[in-house]
Amino acid sequence: MEIKGFQLSYCSNIHPGESWEATFENLKKYIPEVKNRLSVDKPFGIGLRLSHEASLILEKANQLSEFRNWLQSENAFVFTLNGFPYGDFHRTTVKDKVHFPDWTTVERRDYTIRSFKILAQLLPEGMDGGISTSPVSYRHWFKSDSDLNVGMETATRHLLEVVGELADIKKQTGKSLHLDIEPEPDGILENSDEMIWLFSDWLLPIGKPWLAKKLNISQEEAEEALKEHIQVCYDVCHFAIVYEKPADTFAKFEKAGIKIGKIQISAALKALIPTQPEARDIVKLKLLPFEESTYLHQVVARTKDGSLKSYSDLPEALKILNETDEEEWRIHFHVPVFLDNYGALASTQDQISIVLNEILKNPSLTNHLEVETYTWEVLPEDTRLSLGESISRELAWVIEKLN
Repeated sequence: MEIKGFQLSYCSNIHPGESWEATFENLKKYIPEVKNRLSVDKPFGIGLRLSHEASLILEKANQLSEFRNWLQSENAFVFTLNGFPYGDFHRTTVKDKVHFPDWTTVERRDYTIRSFKILAQLLPEGMDGGISTSPVSYRHWFKSDSDLNVGMETATRHLLEVVGELADIKKQTGKSLHLDIEPEPDGILENSDEMIWLFSDWLLPIGKPWLAKKLNISQEEAEEALKEHIQVCYDVCHFAIVYEKPADTFAKFEKAGIKIGKIQISAALKALIPTQPEARDIVKLKLLPFEESTYLHQVVARTKDGSLKSYSDLPEALKILNETDEEEWRIHFHVPVFLDNYGALASTQDQISIVLNEILKNPSLTNHLEVETYTWEVLPEDTRLSLGESISRELAWVIEKLN
């Protein structure tokens, strides 16, 4: 739905099911419910998650036609896709497999191009569209700098081939589409500096001459095309975990000429580490229900001097809780955006408020907003609501902040 010029929706990756049939059934069940709960009578934008499996079905003309007819009947449209998870994302052990296949593979490239071709046919005229994707790969899969360099060169070529496809789609349809790369803790790209490094050390040096030759344009025009078709997915949870200040990050991206294609509105779990052993025991007890086996819950700790230390998953961090001198943990566990307190624990909800204030001051930062709390099924029971109520309550909270 449009709020003050922003397209706001929720990401359908919260619904279990990898097939197109399951995806479509969830949309048919929840989109009308959410619209009704929010009393939405304007066109309702959808943040669609398509697995590889689902994309192979939806690309077929008859399936696309059926879906477009349903969208029209529901006064809904698709403006953004989540192309980060390629395969199973619920009710199985995901962990670091969420990055597989990564951008070093043709599977990731082909899935993304297929998804863009689908989006181009669904996107309303006069609107830009984006697909969020992984931060190239998972950094712990690369055992040396030389391994990383080889991986980055291959990944860069695949990213550029996507840009070539997007430039062609724009030439044929006039629609501007962008791949929104999503930095994440323990991704090859996990902060703003590394996102800028992707452009300065890889995309621009390799991509400008390649794209200029491919499209028969100047290198300056090639750089402009690269920055149009590859942008950032700013996940508030992820940037909060690495302790970045939104205003500083937005300024860095603007200086580098890097655009923000989408802001994913999400909150991380936060724990302030007390000094007394008894109080630490309480924090540990409160964190244990969040120690679950489906997703990676990376932890970034901050010490008194401001230095940061990363743990690849919550169980690893909990092992040292009793003896650490760290003051704060921020944990990659997406918790409801409308809650800021969990007793002995808290969330980074305040970072969402800061981000929303920033975009209200500067609406040109982005026009795509997507609430993304995908952990409802693995949240501790005392924080769960019915799914329709959960989605609606999160969107209502954001709407109130924007008004």
